[in-house]
Amino acid sequence: MWGVSLKRTVRVFAPLVTIALVLWGGAEAQAAPASVPADLKLVQSRQSLLGTHTWYQQTYQGIPVVGGYYATHRVGGKLTVDDGRKAVTGLSGTSAGLTAQRARSAVAGRLGKQPASAQLVIVPGSPARLAWKTLTTTGRGTYQTLVDAGSGTVLQEKNTVREADVGVGRVFDPNPVVALQNESLTDNDNADGPQFARAYRTVLLTQLNRGTSTLQGAYANNISENPVTSKHRVFLFNRSQDGFEQVMAYYSITDAQQYLHRLGFRHVNSEPQDYSTTGLTDDNSFYDPSVDAITFGTGGVDDAEDNEVIWHEYGHAIQDDQVPGFGESEEAGAIGEGFGDYWAVTMSQATSRDTKVTPWACVMDWDSTSYTDDTPHCLRRTDGPKVYPGDLDGEVHDDGEIWSHALWDINRSLGRTTANRIVLESQFFFNPLITMPAAAEKTVATAQALYGPHAAAKVRKAFRDRGILS
Repeated sequence: MWGVSLKRTVRVFAPLVTIALVLWGGAEAQAAPASVPADLKLVQSRQSLLGTHTWYQQTYQGIPVVGGYYATHRVGGKLTVDDGRKAVTGLSGTSAGLTAQRARSAVAGRLGKQPASAQLVIVPGSPARLAWKTLTTTGRGTYQTLVDAGSGTVLQEKNTVREADVGVGRVFDPNPVVALQNESLTDNDNADGPQFARAYRTVLLTQLNRGTSTLQGAYANNISENPVTSKHRVFLFNRSQDGFEQVMAYYSITDAQQYLHRLGFRHVNSEPQDYSTTGLTDDNSFYDPSVDAITFGTGGVDDAEDNEVIWHEYGHAIQDDQVPGFGESEEAGAIGEGFGDYWAVTMSQATSRDTKVTPWACVMDWDSTSYTDDTPHCLRRTDGPKVYPGDLDGEVHDDGEIWSHALWDINRSLGRTTANRIVLESQFFFNPLITMPAAAEKTVATAQALYGPHAAAKVRKAFRDRGILS
C-alpha cells in the first residue's frame, strides 16, 4: 500500500461501550434530532473504538456552503451532534453570471495552469455570495481559489497542502543519526559511503498488490516519477539512488497503518496512500488533502530518508481521514502540526532507544542536520517550554509544539499504547475549526470513556501543564 508475506498476530482492542457515555463537552454537543436536517450531503462515515462518526457537507438549495459541516457521533446507543452549519443570508440568487470556464480561465491566467475543476459554492457571510471554487494542481500543491460568480473577483485563494518544514529520506529506521547514535553525519550531496553501512536495514515489504512489480499495495501507493520496479520484488537501493526513498516511504507508511490496526483502528486512512519522493527539489514536504497525496522534497537530506518526516506527513493524512477538511483555523492547524510531530515521535518509540544523544522528543534528527547547528539536531521538540495561550505566535508549526508536548506528556504518563488509543479516538470528535481547549476537553472525555477516571485525570493534567485547560 511483495514477494514475501509477513503474518503478524493482531490483538484487537475492544472496549466496553456499555460504559456510561460522558458528554463530549461544549455547546456544540447536543441531542441529535430524529433525522439529520435536509440541507446536508453525506461525506463519509467512520467507525472508531467507541462508536460511529458520520460527516455531512452543508448545502443551500443543493449548493455546498464553504466551511459548513454537520457531524453525528453515535456512542454506546447515544447520539451527539457537532453542528457547524453557517448562516446563509442576503444571497441574491443561485444563478451564476460568470460561467465556469471564464472562472477557470481567470485562475489559469494568475497561476499559469488550468484548474482541474470548478464547482459552484456559497461563501457564507453578510451577505452570502455565490462563487466558483477551482482546484489547480501545481508543483507546490493544489491551490483552492474562490471566484465571485457575478463579478469575477477573487474572494479567497490558498494552498491546501499541510506542510512540514523539512527535507530528506531511505530503510534507515528511523534514520541513520538515531541508528548509529552519530550526530556528525552529513548529507554530502546525497552520496552514499561506508559511514552509513551499519544504518541500513533489510526489511520485509508487506501488503504489496499481487501480480505487480511496483511499490503499490494495500496501504501505500508510489506515484513518484520513474517509479522503481522489480520483477522479483527485490528493492535493494542505497541512499544515493532515487529508489531508496520510494522504498522507505512505502515501508514506513505501511508500517504505520499496520500499527493502527494493532491498536484496533480499522477505519483510519485504511487505504492506499499516494506518495511521491521525486519532483520536488525544495527542502520541504507536504500532505495535500485536495488530492490525498504526500510529496517529499529532495533539498538537503532527502526527506523520505528520515522516517519521522514520513510519519509526520502521514499524521496529516490520518487526521484528514478522521475529520474531513481538518485544520481550517489556525489553532486546528497547529493541532495538526503538533499531532504530526507527536506521531513521528511515538512511531520512533517502537524502533529506537531514548538516549541523551538522540532523545525521542527530538523530531527529525537526520533531516534537520541540513539546517541546524546545535546537537542534538532537531527540527522541533515535543518537550519544549511553550504554554497556551501566551506563547502562541500564529504560525502553526510553532504553536503545534504546545499541543505535541501535551500529547507527549500523556504518552509518558499512561504509556504508548494507552495514550495512542486515546489520542486517535478523540480525534474522531474534533471538527475542522476546533480550538486547543475544546480538543483537549474531548481528549479528556475520551480517556474517561476508554479507561476511566484515573486516565482522564492524567490527561487533564497534561493539558493543564501546557495552559490549554485551567
